[in-house]
Amino acid sequence: MVDVQRAGPADTEVLEEAAEWLMTLSAGDVTEAQRADWLAWRSSSPARAQAWQRAERLMGKLEGLPPALSMSALDRPADPGRRAMISRLALLLAVLPAGWASWRLADQQGWAADYRSSVGECRQLTLADGTQVYLNTDSAIDIRFDGNERFIQLRRGEILVQTAPDIVVPARPLRVGTREGRMQALGTRFSVRERDGRTWLAVVEGAVRIEPAGGGANAGAVVQAGERVDFNAYKVGRPMPVDLTATAWTQGMLLADSMRLDEFVAELARYQRGFIRCDPRIAGLRISGAFPVSDTRRSLSMLESTYALQVSAHMNGYWTLLSPAQP
Repeated sequence: MVDVQRAGPADTEVLEEAAEWLMTLSAGDVTEAQRADWLAWRSSSPARAQAWQRAERLMGKLEGLPPALSMSALDRPADPGRRAMISRLALLLAVLPAGWASWRLADQQGWAADYRSSVGECRQLTLADGTQVYLNTDSAIDIRFDGNERFIQLRRGEILVQTAPDIVVPARPLRVGTREGRMQALGTRFSVRERDGRTWLAVVEGAVRIEPAGGGANAGAVVQAGERVDFNAYKVGRPMPVDLTATAWTQGMLLADSMRLDEFVAELARYQRGFIRCDPRIAGLRISGAFPVSDTRRSLSMLESTYALQVSAHMNGYWTLLSPAQP
């Protein structure tokens, strides 16, 4: 049984105030006077500051709420159901953190990550501040918004982030974390992938500052638009040019430009359950083209019709072998 920590009766009014402010700041026409009033309210007592911290945590996870409490529902100040929504928001604030954790755990059918994509799925999210996050196949992230930063933890796989201006004043930095370090967006669009003990960063627009987890003051680096790098916990690699292959997956495609066949197979295998193996005799075959990741069988058929190889599928496609074409 989950031990849900609820707020006491004395806190109920403050939590409803926090819920009211959460809805107000989520609207698209917030005035500077309203922001000033909110700041004054937040700093007027420790109880209100604590209630807003709960609201910040909830605001970072609004994408996962039921439809009646989604961000689109909050952006309707004249809605006659506003008071009911405030009460439901206040209830969610009251059961944080333990209650929210159990709610998310059930919602994700046993998976602990805040958001995840299944094998073969590419998923798009809009966070509370308007930031767009795309999850590539078999990826998982956690989201934490608080008073100091907007933070995305990449637990597995690959994401593309399109940042948006913060709705809170003063603006908080947006950072992405992996086991190897942290990356701070400097008004940008970028992709992050973690594999084999390294993080791979590709910056499409703007710039990103890297801070390796175990590095000193001089270990960091700023990566500019059009550059990609990889880094571990101590060192950032040399920048290389970004090409279209870095973000083609957001369009449902795997682009290959003279890619080794064994490398291509390893990438394609990420998008289907089971195994795809490449005969070592053709591992070095160079592959070029655009292949749909949503239909790996079609991609394999395209390979077979273009190159001197044959595709053998077994166990209803669960086990696939690429071998040299028979004479």
